[in-house]
Amino acid sequence: MRVLVIDYKAGNLTSVLKALRHLGAEPIVTDDDLSLVERAERIVLPGVGHFQATERLDATGLTAAIRAAIARGVPFLGICVGMQWLYAGSSEAPQQPGLGHFAEPCTRFAESSEKVPHVGWNSLEVKNGSRLLAGVEPGEYVYFTHSYKGPVTGDTAATTSYIEPFAAAVERGNVMGVQFHPEKSGATGLKILSNFLEMQAKEAE
Repeated sequence: MRVLVIDYKAGNLTSVLKALRHLGAEPIVTDDDLSLVERAERIVLPGVGHFQATERLDATGLTAAIRAAIARGVPFLGICVGMQWLYAGSSEAPQQPGLGHFAEPCTRFAESSEKVPHVGWNSLEVKNGSRLLAGVEPGEYVYFTHSYKGPVTGDTAATTSYIEPFAAAVERGNVMGVQFHPEKSGATGLKILSNFLEMQAKEAE
């Protein structure tokens, strides 16, 4: 199964590619080839670092191409900043818009006695009906590293609490995102990536 991985030059893709290959996928990486997006069967956008780096997606035309692919029903998975990009934007870079698939903005964790960024293993509370998180039991742990987070809304597929509850995963139709790093989350993370890949294979038949 082929999966297009978008590289916007803001992070190391090695661990994501390794996890996808481990699951039997054939990842193809691009940073500007719009024709690959037009032909993609499924798309993954990994992300780390500053939200401003997503400006490259606009500059290369990838934002428009991804929006068109989503409209065609192509399944999409955003990871970490890749999930935050699905929202209207982030207070980390107020002048840089996100995709706007989810109307709300991402915001920084509130000041508290807890350290920010939120780094390390934390548990998931999964909502019933999530296809991406099928088979993930309540309380399973995944690996986070982030200072900004999405709000809990009707599109939230799983929550995690750190300082306050936030969206650990989001899902609406063929568009999904996870704030944590499934490629660094052991068996639970691989299960989630496998759900994404298997779901796509069935839809592509």
